[in-house]
Amino acid sequence: MLSERLLSLAVETTSKNYLKINRTTDTHVPGPQPGKRYMLYMHVPFCQKLCPYCSFNRFPFSEKRAVPYFESMRKEMRMLYDLGYDFDSVYIGGGTPTIMIDELCATIDQARELFSIKEVSSETNPNHLVPAILEKLEGRVQRLSVGVQSFDDGLLKQMDRYDKYGCADEIVKRIKLATPYFVSMNADMIFNFPAQTEDMLIHDIERIVESGCTQTTFYPLMASPSVERQLAKTVGKVDYDREQRFYEIIDELLTGGNAPLFTHSSAWTYNRCDYNVGDTVHAGFSNKNRNAIDLQDVVAEDHKASMIDEYVVQYEEYPAIGSGGITYLGGSLYVNTFSLREYSEAIEEGRMSIMGRTDFNIHDRMRYRFLMQLFGLRLDKLQWERDFGMTVENGLPAEMAFMKLAGAFATDTPEELTLTPKGRYLTVAMMRQFFIGVNNLRDQARAALPVEERELLFG
Repeated sequence: MLSERLLSLAVETTSKNYLKINRTTDTHVPGPQPGKRYMLYMHVPFCQKLCPYCSFNRFPFSEKRAVPYFESMRKEMRMLYDLGYDFDSVYIGGGTPTIMIDELCATIDQARELFSIKEVSSETNPNHLVPAILEKLEGRVQRLSVGVQSFDDGLLKQMDRYDKYGCADEIVKRIKLATPYFVSMNADMIFNFPAQTEDMLIHDIERIVESGCTQTTFYPLMASPSVERQLAKTVGKVDYDREQRFYEIIDELLTGGNAPLFTHSSAWTYNRCDYNVGDTVHAGFSNKNRNAIDLQDVVAEDHKASMIDEYVVQYEEYPAIGSGGITYLGGSLYVNTFSLREYSEAIEEGRMSIMGRTDFNIHDRMRYRFLMQLFGLRLDKLQWERDFGMTVENGLPAEMAFMKLAGAFATDTPEELTLTPKGRYLTVAMMRQFFIGVNNLRDQARAALPVEERELLFG
């Protein structure tokens, strides 16, 4: 689609201009602004084996590296507390956050002691959906997101996930087992693999429904420069020309018809329509963990709807702790060192591990807001005018004209913008390109790794 290619090119160009790391001497992120809500992001960069398509900061797991890392992250969390931050939400990404379950639980428990935490989201992999781990996460984590990618055994073998995490049938069984333990159980999927056919995609959607997961996220395959060559070797070269057709299949099968099974909570995240939180919280919820949270907060319908995969929709600003974490505060991105050694040294010296930052100008901030709110399916025009002192039409005239011409807006009133199905796909394409730009930012940080850690990653 011509409009998608033009939009992707525009986002790629602008991202290159403002997603650049500049070295900084900052030792701490700025303190909180009174009255503003923040989310805390934690990064756990350890995996049993590294996936070829992943651009996040990640290292091969060893207990020798991981135990002191969790200790350092808990110290860094206290630095945010000392700066005056409070959080009602935590998102733990990776890597594989559940790789050392006791260390993860101790870190979550400290966050609940320090802050006003109401919900915790964590990522994991299918091999960790076992009772020994689920029982420890129960009550501590409200939303668990498991990286599935596909239920096609052939694709799982291409991605080197079949031997690591089991066959598709096994993964479906594990999701069924895990779902009752959590308020929200999300299955992360990827679409538009080069070897993926429409029938394979339809089968993936059927298995999502069968698994009973309460939420699913379908990401387009993102070929950032750092992983493009490895992707081509393992799964083939990405073809963006069929991406829209695949997205339309997902959209139609999940949300179409008179009695849709799922509804959109973002442009690529879907919540199951018949899901009732109060009925599905695990019957064996332990008394020990029950006290960790207020169950009235958990079972509220609006709470359920807010727990979507991309935390940037709900929280525009967020401090990040951990090696490879990226903070966005006050119009600036702060990038933590990707080096585990440098991270540990910084924390021991009583400073955060910031290695670089990039500052957004007013137009960069408006473009970021434009993309994130549209990705969340609604742009609040009144909030925009309060924050930027101008209308979105005056602030981003070219972007608004293009999206209108492309038929992206379902409503365009003085109060809001919402999206048509075509507009949702165009937003997916923009987010794909934006995340490729963020991956380029990560590559800049990874290029600064000490030699011994580069060898650990690349041989």
